[in-house]
Amino acid sequence: MAKCEVCGNEYGMTFEVHAQGVVHVFDCFSCAIHRMAPVCEHCHVPIISQGAEVDGQFYCGAHCARAAGKTGIVDRV
Repeated sequence: MAKCEVCGNEYGMTFEVHAQGVVHVFDCFSCAIHRMAPVCEHCHVPIISQGAEVDGQFYCGAHCARAAGKTGIVDRV
């Protein structure tokens, strides 16, 4: 059995996420999100949907990017 790198749970159905040459092992999606999701520069929530990247910084959406003083970003629905 493998061990989740976030919670330490040893579980027979762990899964691996391969990202940027590193292999991560998790026992559930919530642990994977906790470790892998970028955090909004403005409101500090984990970004688990599209989000927005401006000047190398991540935001949960255009509203937070604008609130942080970024310009030229538009929400697309």
